[in-house]
Amino acid sequence: MEFRVLRYFLHVAREGSITKAADFLHVTQPTLSRQLKDLELELGKKLFIRSSHSITLTEEGMLLRKRAEEIVHMIDKLESEFIAMEETISGDVYIGSGETDAMRKIAQVVKDLQVRYPNIRYHLYSGNEDDVSERLDRGLLDFGILIEPADLSKYNYINIPAKDVWGVIMRNDSTLADKNTIQASDLQNLPLICSRQAIKQTYSKNVFADWFGEDFDKLNVVTTYNLAYNAAIMVDEGIGYAITLDKIVNTSCDSNLCFRPLEPRLESGLNIVWKKHQVFSAAAEVFLKEVQAKFSHPISGM
Repeated sequence: MEFRVLRYFLHVAREGSITKAADFLHVTQPTLSRQLKDLELELGKKLFIRSSHSITLTEEGMLLRKRAEEIVHMIDKLESEFIAMEETISGDVYIGSGETDAMRKIAQVVKDLQVRYPNIRYHLYSGNEDDVSERLDRGLLDFGILIEPADLSKYNYINIPAKDVWGVIMRNDSTLADKNTIQASDLQNLPLICSRQAIKQTYSKNVFADWFGEDFDKLNVVTTYNLAYNAAIMVDEGIGYAITLDKIVNTSCDSNLCFRPLEPRLESGLNIVWKKHQVFSAAAEVFLKEVQAKFSHPISGM
């Protein structure tokens, strides 16, 4: 299977039209059609459902699209790393993280590096712990930011000098908005909107099960989420109360929403992690050294 043909396939999948893809790629339509048919023959699977005006992907086509995008991404990343070796330090750094205000710490590192290394580009990927870990393990990310508790046994890591505070997002007209803090008893029988990460068994313990106590299994979870922005919309529409981190949803004075921390206070530490024995690009190596200098912690897990 040729890499060039994978690129052709992706362009056709994105355009939904062989004609448009051929124009973009500067190849003739018959040439592109023949390449796609040869690809289907090589794989022994039908990749497209063709109609008079457009084409759509079959199940096998959707799987190939996902894998082809990963392959193209890895090849592009590899090429940029080799180019960076020949120039003044440049290249790409790939960082994955969940929603957390601790990204400000990373942003400060990036801002300081921009002055000395303006040719380094940074790519941020948002996802939960499972998403970030999977992409790290497959080499699609250089670094990940994981909220504690997390399984760090596979990684080297540095503790980020920041803490995330857990609490409840609610409408300003909610009766709980009059409280300064929220206790477990306040949440009994209320419709709750929880992150999937928060309510699953995380590594060796579940911090929320510990915090809620013996009534954890009785909570009325009506919605789960992986992006707090979407959870905030649900709260604003009156669906329920969202359990989330502080400072990642707009709860300023001009918002319909407010945040109240949990009591007893529940905080989570954070770590920036990378694969053990990772071979970094020059750009990623520079970023790591700056993180070490800024956060002033020894490297763990090595």
